[in-house]
Amino acid sequence: MRLPLRALAPVLLLIPGGCIVETIAKTAVDVATLPVKAVSAGVDAATTSQSEADEKRGRELRKQDAERGRLTREMLERCRRERALPTDDCSASLPR
Repeated sequence: MRLPLRALAPVLLLIPGGCIVETIAKTAVDVATLPVKAVSAGVDAATTSQSEADEKRGRELRKQDAERGRLTREMLERCRRERALPTDDCSASLPR
């Protein structure tokens, strides 16, 4: 006993319809959650955690320390060559 194609036609029409409904539902969920995701990404970008702030401060301190060291080495070299600037403290670089 074979079912005629006409009897299967309504069932065949419902199968793709289920896929379409599922796709529409997924799209609706994506559209509904999009503003929430956008706001949370904005908040994450605008705020800094304590560890991020600590890391940034550490980088700033290391950079300042490196700059002080570079300036001190330059001052000592000028004092050694006897070409000191008026602001150089060559007494610190005299041999003991």
